[in-house]
Amino acid sequence: MAVRAAKRWVRFSYKGTEFEYAGSALERGWEALHRGDREPWPEPKRLATLLRDCPAAGAGVLTATALASGLQKAWRAFHAGEFEAAWSAGGALGSLGALVAAKAATVHATYLEEDDARAEALLADAAARVAVAAKAAPEWANTHYLQAYPLGRLSQRISILKALAAGHASRIRACLERTLELEPRHADAQIAFGLYHAEIVAKVGALAARLTYGASAEAAVKHFKAALKLDPGSAIAHVEYANGLLAMHGERSQDEAIALYERAVACTPRDAMEWLDVAQARAELS
Repeated sequence: MAVRAAKRWVRFSYKGTEFEYAGSALERGWEALHRGDREPWPEPKRLATLLRDCPAAGAGVLTATALASGLQKAWRAFHAGEFEAAWSAGGALGSLGALVAAKAATVHATYLEEDDARAEALLADAAARVAVAAKAAPEWANTHYLQAYPLGRLSQRISILKALAAGHASRIRACLERTLELEPRHADAQIAFGLYHAEIVAKVGALAARLTYGASAEAAVKHFKAALKLDPGSAIAHVEYANGLLAMHGERSQDEAIALYERAVACTPRDAMEWLDVAQARAELS
């Protein structure tokens, strides 16, 4: 695609090897790595059932075994911080490969891409790919969450007010609601829902937020606390809770926000994405 071919992606610069998850290490670490998004381990038996029930989900992939192997390769690249490789490998695997591709693009665009236009193009493309996946496999929770995730980051880049005018808020909310219907333990969807409420309240005020979008400061805090209960070791849950409080309440919430950033810095990153989350928290405290 043009988005990928324009130039090489900015590389994740961390030099350690603990995020590589070679061989069987990926399966052993999977539950911890995906505690936030509840993505199931890509194994052939489960995927064979999915392909039987939702044949469009495997378009272009010959067998469940090939799909499982390809998804494991793409996710291994994602966790190691090889985001361009994850995007490419996922993009070659049909609808379900779009999930890892979209997550890789969103993390890269959020933390590493310095060109605003390129980042926005990546985020829009990621959301569009996963929208197709949601039609192919509508009962897979992350086909809904991974539409909301890049759209939320895109909304932050173009400004929340522009995003509201473009209708992104209603789509994000619908995707997050469906995610939590399908997977109530989805901590990352709870984080995103907390941000949804917090950013709307911050931009349009409490009354307009409640009447027009059904958003409130109380709901934001409820979602952030739910995320932390589900995944207490998540740095990004602490970071976004702090960001949401500061957006809604400003200096009145500064002490609480600092404490949340400090807890984020104390988290042990499980992969490249979480390493970047911790780095963000550290930057907020500097």
